[in-house]
Amino acid sequence: MTSDFIATEAGMAGTTTVPDTESKPAKVRGQMKDGRRRSLVSIVTMAVLCVLWTVPTVGLLVTSFRTRSDAAGSGWWTLLWPGNWSDAGFTTNNYHEVLNSTQPPMKDAFINSLVVAIPATVIPIMFAAFAAYAFTFMDFRGKDLLFILIVGVLVVPIQVAFLPMLNLLGPRGLDISGQFFAVWLLHTGFGMPLAIYTLRNYMTTLPKTVIESAKIDGASHFQTFWRLIVPMSVPALAAFAILQFLWVWNDLLIAKLFLTNPNGTVIVALQSLIGTAGKGQELLTAGAFVSMVLPMLVFFSMQRFFVRGLTSGAVKG
Repeated sequence: MTSDFIATEAGMAGTTTVPDTESKPAKVRGQMKDGRRRSLVSIVTMAVLCVLWTVPTVGLLVTSFRTRSDAAGSGWWTLLWPGNWSDAGFTTNNYHEVLNSTQPPMKDAFINSLVVAIPATVIPIMFAAFAAYAFTFMDFRGKDLLFILIVGVLVVPIQVAFLPMLNLLGPRGLDISGQFFAVWLLHTGFGMPLAIYTLRNYMTTLPKTVIESAKIDGASHFQTFWRLIVPMSVPALAAFAILQFLWVWNDLLIAKLFLTNPNGTVIVALQSLIGTAGKGQELLTAGAFVSMVLPMLVFFSMQRFFVRGLTSGAVKG
C-alpha cells in the first residue's frame, strides 16, 4: 500500500496543470462591467437629476457667505464668473453669528439634537427587529392580519395623531410633554411601521436552513436572533438607521410641538433665528449648512450599507 501511495503521489507531482488559454472577452465600449449595454436615457436622466439637486445646494452655499444686502441686490448665479467676485461682498460673519448665537444657543441645540436623534433611532430599530423576526420565523395566530394592519398605518398621516398625542402626553395625560422621553415615544411609534416592513422583507431573503440548523442544535429564539439574524441583517439595519436618523435630525414639527425651549433641537433653533420682517434671514443659509455637517458624515460613512440594505430585499430568490 505504501508503494501504491508513493506511485500515486509521483503521478500527481508529474501532472502539469494546463492553463486556461481562453481569454476573457474584451470590454466593448458602451457596455457596463456585467456586459449590459449602457442606456443613454438613464445617463441623461441621472445627469439632469444631479443638476437639479445640486444647483439649489450651490446657491445656498454661495448665499451663506453673503451679507443680507448683497444677497438681495443680485442673484447668487451672478457670482459664478470670477470677474464678479470683487463686488460679491463675501463674509464669514454669518457662520460666526450662527455658531455663537445665544438666542437660542446653537451649541446647546446641537447637544439636544443628539439626545433626541440617537435614542429615537436605536429604540424603533431594536423593537422593529424583534417584531420582524417574529413575523418571519415564528408562527402564531393572526400573524398575516397583524402585519397588514401595521403596514396600513404607513398611509396614515402623522399630523392626524398630533392632537391625541398632545392630550395623552400633556397635562391631561402623562404630563411628559416638553421632555425628551415624549419625543422618543413619538418617533418610535411613527418610525416602527416602516422599520418592521423593511426588516421583515429583508429577513425573508435570509436562508432558512441556517435557522433550522440552529433549532436542531437547541438554540432558542433569543439566541438565534442575536447570533444569526442580527449579524446577517446589518445592511438592512444600517439602511433604516440612516433614514431614521436623518428624519429625526431634520424634524421640526414634532420638536416644535413637544419640546420646550431649553430642550429645542438645532432645527428649531434655526427657525428661531429669523425675526420679524425677514430680519436674520441671512443666517438661515449659514445655519442650514452647519446643521448639515453631522447628517452628511453619518450618510457618507454608512452609504455602502445603505445601498446594500435597500437592494438586498428588493428581489426575493
